[in-house]
Amino acid sequence: GAPAAKAGARPGAAALFADRNRRRLPAGRIAMRLATWNVNSLKVRLPQVLQWLADNPIEVLCLQELKMDHPVFPLAEIEAAGYQAAWFGQKTYNGVAILVKNGCSLTDVVAGMPGYDDEQRRVIAASVDGVRVMCAYFVNGEAVDSPKYQYKLQWLAQLEAYVAREVAQHADFALLGDYNIAPEDRDVYDAAAWQEQVLCTTPERESFKRLIGMGLSDSFRLFNQEEKQFSWWDYRAMAFRRNLGVRIDHILITDSLKARATACIIDKVPRKWERPSDHTPVVLTLRGVV
Repeated sequence: GAPAAKAGARPGAAALFADRNRRRLPAGRIAMRLATWNVNSLKVRLPQVLQWLADNPIEVLCLQELKMDHPVFPLAEIEAAGYQAAWFGQKTYNGVAILVKNGCSLTDVVAGMPGYDDEQRRVIAASVDGVRVMCAYFVNGEAVDSPKYQYKLQWLAQLEAYVAREVAQHADFALLGDYNIAPEDRDVYDAAAWQEQVLCTTPERESFKRLIGMGLSDSFRLFNQEEKQFSWWDYRAMAFRRNLGVRIDHILITDSLKARATACIIDKVPRKWERPSDHTPVVLTLRGVV
């Protein structure tokens, strides 16, 4: 067995910190890492998700494009990896989930957008240790002359209203997801080619600006101002190898979380794996507050 501590000896710093966290930190003030990842089929990508979580045992992972019916969600595998889950799935398309590490609280789950009857399952929200986490798979829109683009604009208006209500209720709020919006020209590999194309149209970018106007910050841009920082690359034309991508996966956070943010990175590693998603994770780190 371990040697007994000498009488009056100070416990190690790690033990002190852990004990202090356990006893004195109120809910929502623990250190926390949150990530968003469009997995483009959880059935296909489950091994990659489990491997990534084993390599990066973060507290919260928001997934989009599950592309699987609600009853067949792989809860047993997720739980075996040490995570709880709240999910909102549908056959073939869409679908979102929030995975939360065991030991964190997962409460107050709301699937869909209250008051908006949308047959596409794109939004789920939950509280994780006092932080209100919303996971969203924004509409793609296909092309400006497509009915899907009009649906996108309607959907964005509904989301803005929902986010405004949530921000009013929760000081600690984060909106994670595949936004299908590149906020600025520097967020695409060729601004001229993308000009007023879907993901980059003025109405889409104005919607993103309205979200920022609610007191939210684009957490990646708190730390990285460089160009050619992307989260999605087409499978075709060796786009990933040539870094021909767009930055459309975002984590927007309120000021109280901004004060705790210490890093936000795009993790390109899973995009290099066999049978990857065309998206890669974005990871935000929040420090604890005593």
